[in-house]
Amino acid sequence: MSVETAAASAYLVAALLFILALAGLSRHETAKSGNLFGIAGMVVALVATVALAIDRNIQGVGLGLMVAAVVVGAAIGLQRARVVQMTGMPELIALLHSFVGLAAVLVGWNGYLGVERDLNGGEAQALRSAQTLGIHHAEVFIGVFIGAVTFTGSIVAYLKLSARINSKPLVLPGKNYLNLGALVLFAALTIWFCISPQLWLIIAVTLVALLLGVHLVASIGGGDMPVVVSMLNSYSGWAAAASGFLLENDLLIITGALVGSSGAYLSYIMCKAMNRSFVSVIGGGFGIEAGPAADKDYGEHREMSAEQVAEVLESARSVVITPGYGMAVAQAQYGVAELTRSLRDRGVEVRFGIHPVAGRLPGHMNVLLAEAKVPYDIVLEMDEINDDLADTDVVLVIGANDTVNPAAADDPTSPIAGMPVLRVWEAGQVIIFKRSMASGYAGVQNPLFFRENSAMLFGDAKDRVQDILSALPSPVGQR
Repeated sequence: MSVETAAASAYLVAALLFILALAGLSRHETAKSGNLFGIAGMVVALVATVALAIDRNIQGVGLGLMVAAVVVGAAIGLQRARVVQMTGMPELIALLHSFVGLAAVLVGWNGYLGVERDLNGGEAQALRSAQTLGIHHAEVFIGVFIGAVTFTGSIVAYLKLSARINSKPLVLPGKNYLNLGALVLFAALTIWFCISPQLWLIIAVTLVALLLGVHLVASIGGGDMPVVVSMLNSYSGWAAAASGFLLENDLLIITGALVGSSGAYLSYIMCKAMNRSFVSVIGGGFGIEAGPAADKDYGEHREMSAEQVAEVLESARSVVITPGYGMAVAQAQYGVAELTRSLRDRGVEVRFGIHPVAGRLPGHMNVLLAEAKVPYDIVLEMDEINDDLADTDVVLVIGANDTVNPAAADDPTSPIAGMPVLRVWEAGQVIIFKRSMASGYAGVQNPLFFRENSAMLFGDAKDRVQDILSALPSPVGQR
């Protein structure tokens, strides 16, 4: 069997492993095996690629550079995976998406330099004889465009998520027309390039796409960044698929299509959960249809001590915990898990309510709670828990803000107006764990803090949870 045939078979095996990985990662119970399938698929793909390169007489310096790239990339990846905190995962993923986009741009430019720049060369003549030169023109142009949008869009998402730039949306005059104009210009340049490929056209589309990527993501508010990360994941998949067509690599095409379609579907599901338009995500207008909320005087907030919270919890029959990004920052998930076990030992019904975009990454809170060994069966999604909140004695809001903001339902002028939220204010008592009275990531004040049945517990969430545990007396059977 030739190396070409063996590599093609290996790519097919790798593609199947990636499909199994995607299926495994869709459930908590199978996530670990899904991750192992993904690792195995990538190892198979890399080995097949190196073997194919050697068979095609890529030796000496070229082979050395390829192996060095694999080693350096693996070392950086292992180091980042070892040191990254869960709070840093959203921005790390956004940054990784930018690498995929940049790779697609480089592949596209390489395709241009190898064919379009020298239409009398061997590769161009082969393509012309196969009557596929026009298709190659389109592949180059579209691949560069998608890759460049993904690259700069992901960089802006990384900067917002890591708080290196302001999370508020950028609102330029006629911003929607700017986005639409960029797409129309891209279509016109694509037609022109397919008819007469020239260097200035590929430069122009690269610049247009880079600027469009910046504007698309900069126009989206910080509170909606989880959906943006998911959408950029989809973009990176389509960029990889475009590179696959250019490189005639079936594995890249399959993998890119898997990532692109799954990312788009996840974004669609999240948009439905947040009552947003899927089209507006793609158009960069997501989350800013409503005008800025006016500053309002909601009155005075009420504070509680950890000892008072312990008394309230001890007398409660049912408790719901709604975690958010603040819990991740404080790394309070282990203390929360211990508090959950302690309350359940007392006969208190404890459940978790997870908003679809809690944290800054889809599934962020689920992963944290699973890491702390919280039972899966008491971790419920927003739609599963919302109707039960009115019959709940106590809700503990630990680090959440925008996802429990009643302004989304009550204030049509709020930037998050119309977004479904956890209706925690319907419970008998709401206790909010926060460091201060500062607004959330979306920059919106939360009137929940000032409601009569709400009380604030200030300080680091991890420390406050430990204080509550210390204040709780031992269960009757353990005294």
